[in-house]
Amino acid sequence: MEHLAVTAGPCEFDPQCVVGRKYRPDCEPVKLGTGARIRAGTVIYADVQAGNYFQTGHNVVIREHTICGNHVSVGTNCIIEGNVVIGDFVKLIANCYIPTHVTIGNRVFLGPSVTLTNDRYPLKMRDEYRPDGPIIEDYVTLGAGVIVCPGVRIGHHSFVAAGAVVTKDVPPYTLAIGVPAELRPLTNQLNEPNMALSWRRFLHA
Repeated sequence: MEHLAVTAGPCEFDPQCVVGRKYRPDCEPVKLGTGARIRAGTVIYADVQAGNYFQTGHNVVIREHTICGNHVSVGTNCIIEGNVVIGDFVKLIANCYIPTHVTIGNRVFLGPSVTLTNDRYPLKMRDEYRPDGPIIEDYVTLGAGVIVCPGVRIGHHSFVAAGAVVTKDVPPYTLAIGVPAELRPLTNQLNEPNMALSWRRFLHA
């Protein structure tokens, strides 16, 4: 295990994980809050910061200049390409792909195999490449297999159904369904805040 990290308290590191992979000579160690759990196969590059109770599944890759808040869970086989900001109480389930220049708010859930994108014209000739990742606001849920196109903003408290392809902004409190996603008013059942059972004791402490 390569280990180049500064922690604020006790953390667990499985064998066969890499924490603080150097990508240039002057990069900074990974900074982790207390209670982190890093599982085997994870590679976290230098210049990454994560708050308390951060955890990864197996075979996760997190590139440089990623900032995560408290209680962030990054599931098995997820890839975060760097230059990403993630808020508090966020769950990324297995096989999610997060490109550069993405912002994810608080209390967000990304189901398995969610794909966010940041390039409208991959590999096409242009004068300058300007990545434009989506913005996922607070209390958003993205179902399994959702694809979000570059530059799209998903408004707070919205719910995107499994398999949807989101090509335009989703207003707050909206249900998005289909390919391309059809926008509907959010039902009362889907309007409850994202709340994992394991988070409750921390919110009322």
